Amino acid sequence: MAVFSSTDSYIVSDELALAVNACVTLQKPLLLKGEPGTGKTRLAEELASALGAPLLQWQIKSTTKAQQGLYEYDAVSRLRDSQLGSDKVHDIANYIRPGKLWQAFTSDTRPVLLIDEIDKADIEFPNDLLHELDQMAFHVYETGEQIKAMQRPIVIITSNNEKELPDAFLRRCFFHYIRFPDEAMLRDIVNVHFPAIQSRLLTTALEVFFDVRETPNLKKKPSTSELLDWLKLLLAEDMSAEQLRDSQQKGGLMPMFGALLKHEQDIEMVEKLAFMSRRQGR
Repeated sequence: MAVFSSTDSYIVSDELALAVNACVTLQKPLLLKGEPGTGKTRLAEELASALGAPLLQWQIKSTTKAQQGLYEYDAVSRLRDSQLGSDKVHDIANYIRPGKLWQAFTSDTRPVLLIDEIDKADIEFPNDLLHELDQMAFHVYETGEQIKAMQRPIVIITSNNEKELPDAFLRRCFFHYIRFPDEAMLRDIVNVHFPAIQSRLLTTALEVFFDVRETPNLKKKPSTSELLDWLKLLLAEDMSAEQLRDSQQKGGLMPMFGALLKHEQDIEMVEKLAFMSRRQGR
């Protein structure tokens, strides 16, 4: 049964909606890959909102260890309390800090668990979570407890493809690659955020945006979120379609280019190509 689709505030492709619903049906983690800024994190937020479910977000960093998602034992606090003569030290459970997986497993309501940017961690991180994500259970060695999911959480895992993930991990996931939206879908996304935008301005802005994305050898192509930032600035400056087109035809950089281009070499590349186009009389 379908549980998720586009909403008034968030547009998804039919393929992505099917992937989300398949993940819910199969009770398998959904692994999302795609360019940064394509809405992978936002999807988990919108899914939780659509289901009326709590959202637990585990933001992965280069120093994150899998154990932190289960629990952490605060030995430092226990030592300090021991030195102070606190009665708390007699119960080691007082020093066990549940992680996001523990919280998800013991939630009264089936939650959405977001494991965000899993590829930032070291290569062993996904493998260290294989058993827990497969069995939805783990052992707390310090207390002897067995923590088992009362109901399987909906797990969304995002990756920016910075590292390859192990095959054994991939086998346990339902995979979806978020392709970059085409012009029609981008129009729908923009109209959700800026319903009053003039059609001519949007048409011209999208032409400029796709021209930039198609520039060869860009270090970083502008994303959907950067397009929205750029349009917000154009609207704040009351930029017209004619002004935007004039700036393009004069062979310079587009207004507010810092919202789209984030590397010096990309700025130089776009500026050079714009200058060459102007000299060729295009």
